[in-house]
Amino acid sequence: MLEGKIAIVTGGAGALGSAVVQTLLDTGATVWVPYINPSEFDHLRQRLGAPASTRLDGRLLDLTDETAVQQAYAQVASAHGGIDILVNVAGGFAGGEPVHRTSWALWQQQLDINLKTAVISCAAAVPHMLARGGGAIVNVSSRTATQSARNVAAYGAAKRAVLQLTEALAAELRDSNITANAILPSVIDTPANRAADPKADHSRWVAPEAIARVVLFLVGPDARIISGAAIPVYGRA
Repeated sequence: MLEGKIAIVTGGAGALGSAVVQTLLDTGATVWVPYINPSEFDHLRQRLGAPASTRLDGRLLDLTDETAVQQAYAQVASAHGGIDILVNVAGGFAGGEPVHRTSWALWQQQLDINLKTAVISCAAAVPHMLARGGGAIVNVSSRTATQSARNVAAYGAAKRAVLQLTEALAAELRDSNITANAILPSVIDTPANRAADPKADHSRWVAPEAIARVVLFLVGPDARIISGAAIPVYGRA
């Protein structure tokens, strides 16, 4: 399905990201993962095993460093002949306080890890997709971007901005055979989330592998007519 395609997955060593990496590898893509924790990337390679891991590579990279990201993605494109797919999974949640008790430092941190990383990665990858003659971008937003709740304003605002980024990319790239879509998870069934909420009904949460299959569809040949979409993937969560 994705044989010969070159994919970059930010946050690819995390719970959702690793499921996306596995799914893309299973369908023939070569996957490159920027990471901040070498041990997590080593664990990912070991878990995948051969032969899938032979099509997996990556490097230590600060995704908020614009120059470093541009240089790294240029090296990926040079080594593999281009970039076809970008999945922006990197991000994180912080909150727990109402707006009037939330410092601007936390707002800035949420914008940096959820929006800035996606903006910089898109800016670095798109020129190589244009040179390739097409591509697909999937950004990970959140249910909170459209259905806010108490004490999550900074996170929700950053994830809502990811939707605006996605819509802008779709409008700008529609004539260049590059699609841009977003997915909106809620609570994902990960070990960390189970530990944080052990009394919850975990059967209502969505497995990372199920979300990864939606990402696969969006970057695959059957979704070339879809761009600018924000797709809920929260099931019964």
